[in-house]
Parts: sequence; C-alpha cells; structure tokens
Amino acid sequence: MSYYFCIVGTKDNPLFELEFGTSKQGGDGIARFPTEARQLNPFIVHASLDIVEEVQWLNSQMLVSAPWLRAIHAMEIHLLTIGSMLRYLKRVDHFASSHVSCFLTPTSVKFMLLHLPHPPNTAPSTVSAAQNPNVFPPFGPYTTTTPPSSLLRASTSSSSGNTAAIPNNPTSPQTEEALRLFFTEVYEAWVKAVMNPFQNINKTLGSPVFKARVVTAGRKFL
Repeated sequence: MSYYFCIVGTKDNPLFELEFGTSKQGGDGIARFPTEARQLNPFIVHASLDIVEEVQWLNSQMLVSAPWLRAIHAMEIHLLTIGSMLRYLKRVDHFASSHVSCFLTPTSVKFMLLHLPHPPNTAPSTVSAAQNPNVFPPFGPYTTTTPPSSLLRASTSSSSGNTAAIPNNPTSPQTEEALRLFFTEVYEAWVKAVMNPFQNINKTLGSPVFKARVVTAGRKFL
C-alpha cells in the first residue's frame, strides 16, 4: 500500500503531511501514488472531514466542551490515560481505490490516513478512460494479488519477529489493527510535540523528531 498521512487541526487546517509506503511483505517504504492520486489526496482527505465531524458530533461521548479543551491543552500529557476519549473511527470514507481512516483526539485534532492498496514495490494498476470512462481517477479496482516468490521470501524473513505481515487489503481485521497501533504510537509522539511551550495546538508541526517518529511508526506497523 501507499499511505498519505495528515494531521488536521481544530480549524480544519493541515498541521502535518507525510507520504510513505508499506514496509511489510518486502515493501521498501516508498509511496507509489500515481500523479493524479498525489494531487487529489489532500482533497479526498478534506472531503472526508464532513463524515468525521458527523460521527463526532452525533456521538455524545465524543463531545468535548470548551473547558475540557482548555484543560486538555494545558495538561496534554495526561491525555495518554484518558483512553475512553480517544476514538479510532476506522475506515470512514473511500474514493475510487483510495480509503481514508481516522483517529480523533480529545481536542478534536484529527489524524487522517489515506491508503491506496497495491502490491509492494509496484505502482498501482491504471485504467485508461477509453477502457472505462466511469473510473476517475484512473485507478484499477482493488484485487487480491499474489506477490512474487522473492517478495514472499522477504516477507517471511521480515515477519519472523514480533510484527506480522499486513495483508494488502484495506478492510481486513489485520490492517485495521495495524492502523490502530500506528495511530496510537503517533498520538503519543504528538502529545509530546505539542507540550513544547513554543508550539500551539493549531500550529504547523515542523519538528524533524516528530517526523522521524511517524516514519518509524509506519515502518513498525504498516
């Protein structure tokens, strides 16, 4: 898979963006979005915010009042113990072959992850407009593809430890659990980053340490 990760602030403003590819099944961790997909990814994620907010405000348990918002912003480190207020919404939207998953923090900051399924180390298959004019952008539909034997051997060796290979299927339980673990680890790194007294909760995150931790989490779980 190829991933586009974005953190969206409380004012629907982008705070952090990163593209990376799968490191499972012999993947090299490089995102292989087609040109059309790379241009559309921010728009797809932004369109998914409507669904996220609908789920957020229809669920009374996820409402965070203004006093909560101020208190949480003042003592962000204690959010790690408020598990009931953390919400992994799983897959909330899809467009063509791209799927969008979301993790919602108590301060209504949204972690959005767009994932495009395709075999590791290969670009997604394309469909021309002449073949199917109703497909836009020109991505082929998701199909289960058996990777080459060399990739299978690499996957077996890489998954011999504690981490299991993630199947190339955005709706499988294994993928959902891997995404949850990824979001949780990134959230812990984000909490530490926004505790910086010079960092505002709606300010762009440019910390190279935070970026490195996101990359590490992607390699570890995805």
